Amino acid sequence: MNKPLVNDPLEALLGAAAAHHDGSPAAQRRTAEVEMARVLKTTPLQVASDPSNGAIAHWKHGALHDVVEPMTDHVIMTYPTGVQRLERRTGRSVAIGTARSGVVTIIPAGSSAKWDIPGPVDVIQLYLPPTTLERVTREAGAAAPGDLLERTGHPDAVTSSLLMSAADVLEGNSALDALFRQQLTDLLATRLLAAHTGEPATFEPAMGGLSPHALRRAIERLRSGSDADVSLAALASDAGLSRFHFCRAFKESTGLSPHAWLRQQQLERAMNILRDTDASIELVATELGYASQTAFTAAFKKLTGDTPSDWRRRMR
Repeated sequence: MNKPLVNDPLEALLGAAAAHHDGSPAAQRRTAEVEMARVLKTTPLQVASDPSNGAIAHWKHGALHDVVEPMTDHVIMTYPTGVQRLERRTGRSVAIGTARSGVVTIIPAGSSAKWDIPGPVDVIQLYLPPTTLERVTREAGAAAPGDLLERTGHPDAVTSSLLMSAADVLEGNSALDALFRQQLTDLLATRLLAAHTGEPATFEPAMGGLSPHALRRAIERLRSGSDADVSLAALASDAGLSRFHFCRAFKESTGLSPHAWLRQQQLERAMNILRDTDASIELVATELGYASQTAFTAAFKKLTGDTPSDWRRRMR
């Protein structure tokens, strides 16, 4: 569900590099969402949350001079636009970085630091529960990693690109958006384990796809309509696999991730309805599970280059 957060990603941004683990009991720590709401003095441009996968927030905020207190979640950030100085202080230790395109800032759960950011920042934040890293490690059969490392403006184009896509792909369709966030969370967790821990994890390459029966069940579920449970958990359970292994096997079998496959299937349904019926654009949007005609039109144009109305006229 989308909801406003009152939080400052800039503070979180600086906090990642300067934060230290204070040893406070986890029960006394705030969630990242609550702590960000305490320090930030504006509302996010966009927020999407999921009880089991944390939240993604896009912020534009002003200067920040405050302490980020220990949180229950890891905070991972990147910067779509602009350049800004970041300074994190922990006792006598000072870390300085630059917020710019292609870098990330990481504030591990339980860490705290004083942040000083002199001007405005455009930032996308992921609030990641530590249990997600533990689950992905377990499902991948990887060795237990070291602690997540603090980063401040650390170059990492891969993680930055994944976070950027989180803000771009939210389309106003609850099934598509939820499935995308679940995939993205697992991909980011895999990347963090491989590149941002004290003892980086290694992952074996995918070996083989889904069995014909498992692939058929997955496609049946994905095609079953907007009211069906198309979460990664449900799809993986049908196949008797973990989320981690299901995503890899599904892509091996189809060439697409579950989210990309479902989005393509939704586009084909939309085209069939637009070409073969006189249903209104609003009705097509509702039929496909979009929150509004505007959201459907934007998603359709992003994939085809045409609005639904223009595409229909061209096809007739």
